[in-house]
Amino acid sequence: MALIHASGLDVAFGDKAILHGLDFEIENGQWTALLGPNGSGKTTLLRAISGLIPFSGTLKLDGKDISAWSHRALARRVAFVRQTHTISFDFRVMDLVLLGRSPHKSMLSVYNHSDEQLASEALQRLDLTGFEQRSFHSLSGGEQQRVFLAQALVQEADLLILDEPTTFLDVHHQFEFLEHVRTMVEAGTTVIGAIHDLELAARFADRVMVLDRGHLKDSGAPAEVLTAELLASVFRMEARVESHADRFVRIDYARPL
Repeated sequence: MALIHASGLDVAFGDKAILHGLDFEIENGQWTALLGPNGSGKTTLLRAISGLIPFSGTLKLDGKDISAWSHRALARRVAFVRQTHTISFDFRVMDLVLLGRSPHKSMLSVYNHSDEQLASEALQRLDLTGFEQRSFHSLSGGEQQRVFLAQALVQEADLLILDEPTTFLDVHHQFEFLEHVRTMVEAGTTVIGAIHDLELAARFADRVMVLDRGHLKDSGAPAEVLTAELLASVFRMEARVESHADRFVRIDYARPL
């Protein structure tokens, strides 16, 4: 059964239409990579799925219209990891991870031993054991992104949304971060995430969705969708594409068109 179902999905800001009549489904336990040039509507779509902006048409989470979910109930089901995080105050790593438990707590309740145990286990899964007392601002960019992934883990959401979270990471930390996300998918988490690097998307994701100027250009297995023709028409690049199995694609870029 699809976790996310969209039909005739439109998003507009004032008189400016951003998304145009999108029809798609995101299956449980799969990683869908959202691809497209800058300005194609990727972040807008992710924000709509997260319940952060209004839309028209049909957009459902687990069979229920997203606009009908309360903010707290939706926060229990959907975790959002952004490209960058600006924090005015310098938190301890443990305190920041524990914030992921907020949707499960009442206004006056405090974090208990069970919450702290979940946070410790999440930090361990993301190779951050021993970081509990470190200040967030003392961490590298890759470590900071892993802290926010740990926060998403303790949120125990069914759907993880990634908005280009590896953009400012070096190659090592990009792979490290995406390998951790892949582990979450193998454990049953559903992921949809925007990513710029097409080869990385093909390597880690089960499916790709390609947006072009707010329209859904194509979707399916990476090796089926990422063709030389698509790169020319959507990304305006001449390239040679080699496919190895469903999820491994090598792209040799030649020149911009």
